[in-house]
Amino acid sequence: MVAAVKKLPLQSSTAHNSSAGAAPAATGGKKTIEEVYQKKTQLEHILLRPDTYIGSIEKHTQTLWVYENGEMVSRSVTYVPGLYKIFDEILVNAADNKQRDPSMDSLKVNIDAGGNCISVYNNGDGVPVEIHQEEGVYVPEMIFGHLLTSSNYDDNVKKTTGGRNGYGAKLTNIFSTEFIIQTADGKRQKKYKQVFTGNMLNKTEPSITQCKEKDNWTMITFKPDLEKFNMTHLEEDVVALMKKRVVDLAGTLGKTVKVELNGQKIPVKTFADYVNLYLESASKSRPDPLPRIPEKINDRWEICVSLSDGQFQQVSFVNSINTIKGGTHVEYVTSQIATHVMNIVNKKNKNANLKPHNVRTHLWVFVNALIDNPAFDSQTKETLTTRQGSFGSKCELSQDFLKKIGKSGIVESLLSWADFKQSKELKKTDGTKRQKITGITKLDDANDAGGKNSEKCTLILTEGDSAKALAMAGIAVVGRNHYGVFPLRGKLLNVREASHKQIMENAEIQNIKQILGLQHGKEYDSVKGLRYGHLMIMTDQDHDGSHIKGLLINFIHSFWPSLLKVPSFLVEFVTPIVKATNSRTKKVLAFYSIPEYESWRESLGGNAGAWAIKYYKGLGTSTSKEGREYFQDLQMHKKDFIWSHEQDGDAIELAFSKKKIEARKNWLRQFEPGTYLDHKEKLISYSDFVNKELILFSMADLQRSIPSMVDGLKPGQRKILFCSFKRNFVKEAKVAQFSGYVSEHSAYHHGEQSLASTIIGMAQDFVGSNNINLLQPNGQFGTRHQGGKDHASARYIFTRLSPLTRVLFPKQDDLILDYLSEDGQTIEPIWYVPIIPMVLVNGSEGIGTGWSSYVPNYNPRDIVANIRRLLNDEPMQPMNPWYRGFKGLIEKTSAKEASATYTVTGIAEEVDDTTLRIVELPVRRWTQDYKEYLESIMSGNDKIKEPFIKDYREYNDDTTVHFEVTLSEENFNIARREGLEKKFKLSNTMSTSNMHLFDPSGVIKKYDTPEQILEEFFALRITYYEKRKQVLLYNFELNLLRLDNKVRFIFGVVQGEIIVNNRKKSELFLELQQKGFTPFPAKTKDSVVIAGATEESEEATESVNGSGTSSDYDYLLSMAIGSLTWEKIKELCAEQDKLKSYVEELRNSSPNSLWIKDLDALEKELEEVERKDVEAEVQRLKVKAKAGNGGAKVSKQAPKKPRKNNTSKQTSPSIESGNIEDIVIPKPKGRQNKSTAKSVSAEIDEDDELLDLKDRLAAYNLEDSPDNNGVTVAEASKDAPKNKKKAMIADSSENNSDFDMAEAPNGKKAAKKEPKKRAAAAKKTTTTVESDDEEIEMAGAPEEKKKGGGRRRTTTANATKTKTTKARKGAANQKLITDMLQTATIVENSPEKKVRKMRPSPFNKKSGSFLNKTAGIGNDGIEDSSSTGASVEDSVAARARPKRETRTKAVYVESASESEEDGGGGDDDVSSDYSNFEAEDDD
Repeated sequence: MVAAVKKLPLQSSTAHNSSAGAAPAATGGKKTIEEVYQKKTQLEHILLRPDTYIGSIEKHTQTLWVYENGEMVSRSVTYVPGLYKIFDEILVNAADNKQRDPSMDSLKVNIDAGGNCISVYNNGDGVPVEIHQEEGVYVPEMIFGHLLTSSNYDDNVKKTTGGRNGYGAKLTNIFSTEFIIQTADGKRQKKYKQVFTGNMLNKTEPSITQCKEKDNWTMITFKPDLEKFNMTHLEEDVVALMKKRVVDLAGTLGKTVKVELNGQKIPVKTFADYVNLYLESASKSRPDPLPRIPEKINDRWEICVSLSDGQFQQVSFVNSINTIKGGTHVEYVTSQIATHVMNIVNKKNKNANLKPHNVRTHLWVFVNALIDNPAFDSQTKETLTTRQGSFGSKCELSQDFLKKIGKSGIVESLLSWADFKQSKELKKTDGTKRQKITGITKLDDANDAGGKNSEKCTLILTEGDSAKALAMAGIAVVGRNHYGVFPLRGKLLNVREASHKQIMENAEIQNIKQILGLQHGKEYDSVKGLRYGHLMIMTDQDHDGSHIKGLLINFIHSFWPSLLKVPSFLVEFVTPIVKATNSRTKKVLAFYSIPEYESWRESLGGNAGAWAIKYYKGLGTSTSKEGREYFQDLQMHKKDFIWSHEQDGDAIELAFSKKKIEARKNWLRQFEPGTYLDHKEKLISYSDFVNKELILFSMADLQRSIPSMVDGLKPGQRKILFCSFKRNFVKEAKVAQFSGYVSEHSAYHHGEQSLASTIIGMAQDFVGSNNINLLQPNGQFGTRHQGGKDHASARYIFTRLSPLTRVLFPKQDDLILDYLSEDGQTIEPIWYVPIIPMVLVNGSEGIGTGWSSYVPNYNPRDIVANIRRLLNDEPMQPMNPWYRGFKGLIEKTSAKEASATYTVTGIAEEVDDTTLRIVELPVRRWTQDYKEYLESIMSGNDKIKEPFIKDYREYNDDTTVHFEVTLSEENFNIARREGLEKKFKLSNTMSTSNMHLFDPSGVIKKYDTPEQILEEFFALRITYYEKRKQVLLYNFELNLLRLDNKVRFIFGVVQGEIIVNNRKKSELFLELQQKGFTPFPAKTKDSVVIAGATEESEEATESVNGSGTSSDYDYLLSMAIGSLTWEKIKELCAEQDKLKSYVEELRNSSPNSLWIKDLDALEKELEEVERKDVEAEVQRLKVKAKAGNGGAKVSKQAPKKPRKNNTSKQTSPSIESGNIEDIVIPKPKGRQNKSTAKSVSAEIDEDDELLDLKDRLAAYNLEDSPDNNGVTVAEASKDAPKNKKKAMIADSSENNSDFDMAEAPNGKKAAKKEPKKRAAAAKKTTTTVESDDEEIEMAGAPEEKKKGGGRRRTTTANATKTKTTKARKGAANQKLITDMLQTATIVENSPEKKVRKMRPSPFNKKSGSFLNKTAGIGNDGIEDSSSTGASVEDSVAARARPKRETRTKAVYVESASESEEDGGGGDDDVSSDYSNFEAEDDD
């Protein structure tokens, strides 16, 4: 008591809850230290600061849901939150008992508003009626009458009750005038009652009586201290809120608990029933009832979703506590719903650009959850703050539930809201009708635009600045008052599929709106509100020009469809695409479409020569003078668009809407070639424009994007290949230069950069690109490091035809192809017909109008094998995708009727428990991308929070992949369990479900399997072999007739029967006609230009002046005077005999046999390619091992199918031939004019190889020429290279087909080229002569002498005749070959060597001689019939003396047999690996 008295000054001044009165105030009114700094008990603090514990004790007014007359009502309510909270604490305690005792099935609440008395009863387990040993009081008294007591303090025990902090019901006791505890503890068979009064300060002794064992219940009765809440009675609004809270419990406790209010059962059994009370009430004010999508996720989560009007609503419960403000549990559910709905809306309308919070505003979410040990933002428990990971359970919404939400109407609501929002934003950029407009660059405004005469004004939109210049020249005629011009920068945006952001940021669209004065969303029935009364479109007359017109029409139709219905608002200005001028009358005809022009040209028949044709593909082609002429006849060139019916709108939508994909496909399928829009008509309907003009662009776009099944090429690629053949592209050139050549010779109308990219793509050969690259990549054409994007600029890199290209596209087929014609020149064919379907070899990928296409790559050897099976009437074997150089695995994982799916897997090797070696990536997963992925899982990013690997080292090069990844042992085990390929993203899939290609008739077609493509290709290709045979026979027969006439003519001249000299040409013509000579008209201008046309035939080079119809006998009269010699007669007779044998053999050949020979040649070339791949791999491994790059081993996987020599290594000429496999290093292409030559001698099985060579050459039936001065083709073949596997490029037909119909018909060229092509890569010894003192260096002496070693100095005293390669022109310090040979003639009678003097050759027009010639047996082991019997002389390789830097070398080639003397002689033979190169070199 003494201590209490001392503390008396610290008592509350209000004397609340204190028996003592207020302490007297300090004298003088000044507070004492004790009065300033006070300490309160817990009970005093709760009463002094109630808002900390139960919320505000002041009255609040807000709109809330209350329960009245059996329904939920949302109305304005005035209540005291603190009073509502103390009632809620007792209710939650009763609900918690359901979690402790699941058998609880009754909860009764009585609210006596008049008596200010509330009771809450539940029949769960009673409170233990037992004295607490530590506190010394009964447990009911402790938990209801002592602060900070609870059964929920042990956080290690997961509980789903509402209590947590030990206040709860004690707060209700403190703010009540009377608080009665009654409980029955059946376990202890005791019933307990105790009464608290005076805000929990006073209490009675507990009353304990006996009860039955089955009696278990608890009831709390209390009378709120209304004075504390500034109330006099329980007001109606507060009672309504309390009743609603009772209904909450009925909904959250579920059907197992019967809830009563004032003796009446609440008609709510489930949470769904509870939600219905809200939705039924809210639906009364709506025309349609709100949707209701309920879902019970599990025992702890039950949710329901409905719609809200522009504001997020939620009703949520955590362990029966009403979380008025929601919390993490509501966010958890809502975020899943919002993300799903957002994706649906954004997919349907890309302009929407919705975010999750936009979706939330349209949701009404109901959540009933049980959370482990929930945490709240305050004691009032309005917001749950527990993290999602601590909920103790998951609420993952099912796809079915999310789909139901998507169909509930929320998507449509959001789409409407998005449209409204966008319209509101677009209105900000609206134009207005004003007279002067500034700030728009390049606009030349009409003077009267926006004024009183604006309806008469026309805005001309042009395609680019050059077209604007033409329009400005034209409006000089009509004046600037009523005409304005604005140039477009390329193609307008497709606003129908563009995002809202794209439209808002598109300056061109905003400019058009400002210039015309267009206002978003406005309906126009006239043009009075616009700055211009007409909009004229002035574009090029090509397909892209039509597309620009369509995009403008689509722009107007999307935003202002009513404007298109206004007569003459939209017009177009058309210009001629072709003009024909009569050379005599100067009459000019204009044509506005290509079909119209072609129809006129056909009507002329053979009289087209009198007309000069000029193509006007772009407006820039027209001169300013022509522009003025166009505008002088404005009515002729102006065409009005008219809205004829609603089908016009459907047609526009069909062309540009993504919703019409299937309809657009059908539209394109129904396209008929020859369709065009007749520009003679004054009025054009929108549907006619779409169906007759715009469809031409769509078809052209499709053809540019999707290849033909026949040749696997798109038009751009086909133009490149055509120009490669036309140019005989065997000598490398820069890509930039070659692209210019293609543009000039193939009517390529697109950008140079696009063309250069296509050329580069055709030459790329890294893994994942081409299996067979048609062009050679001489330079940096890109690697697998960046998927080819790392290629050098087109001005730095070189290319030319690959050796395989002319094998795949035989020259003999060139004359049987259907060539296109454009801009007055013959261009590429409709398609080429390769010997195997190239679309399967190199695959394809593209997206066009209506269709996309993807075809994987396949193994050319598998394709060849299946073609052979078809030729033998055997069933094909299924083919799987294959990529050249790929070392991983491609396996079929699923197969359907219409397609198959393949899994492509890289290679990962376990080095040890912490190191992984990755040596291959899936096809088309580039090294740089994978490196970035490894960095992301090493350092972490937004998606990957914790690093998975420690480090990685890379040993990659341009062709291979090699990563060594270090990670912890624990993570390595995780990766093993998950699968290394899956964890490290080393697998992907490819499918054959989208193989859309153009079939031979030009119709888009879907192919299900590669075998289906091959089968259709086979049927077409076999017919072309028959066509080839027929055309070859026809040409050979003509050539025979021509030869016969030549022989007769020469005999006639020689014998004096025909006098040529000093006679009139007309008389000579008549005489030849009378004597029965066959006329051969010269080719006309319109004749088809075939590949290789730049190579002039012998007749063309000897041609004299003669053209037109009078030149039918020029083939006789234009022969050179040398043709009258005896040798020429013999030569012509020999050619005639050969040609007859050719014809006979061809007649006996079948299409199948022709194809088989082509396939044989292709396989030989493939073997050569594979051999080189193996050599390159071996060499790379050697270099890599030497450099120590990551322990690279030679045992690494080699390319998939090397046919032979797969262990061969790259060697230098110094390596002894007995130590290496046979390697042939081809001679440089054409004449390389180099001072030295290299040759590698190799040890081979000569008999076997020679037999193969004979077999191959047997197809040619090459006979000996009777000309004694020339070597026969058959003789030359004996000394052909023993292991040559490369076919010629430009003249590949001599290798892989029977005959070359593109050569001169008399067979002279064939006779000349056959030995040359075989000698090109032949094994020879190389003799180097230093020009200072004619010392000869033997670099390739026979093997026997090499073994013996030794050195022989060979000087001019014993040197033999030599043969030189063509020296570089202008090499001043190199001696002439004739000078060298004059020095060598002093040893002409040497017994060791036989020397043949150089003499002119009637075939090659060049001469050659040989050093070190042996008589008798040649180096190929075959006895030479022309040998003189001289003994074989062994040679020793001479070692070179120290060389002087300034000394220039001439290279001579020593042949080992006399049989090569003529057949392999001459400079041509060394360099002519490609038949037409020398013609270019001579120029």
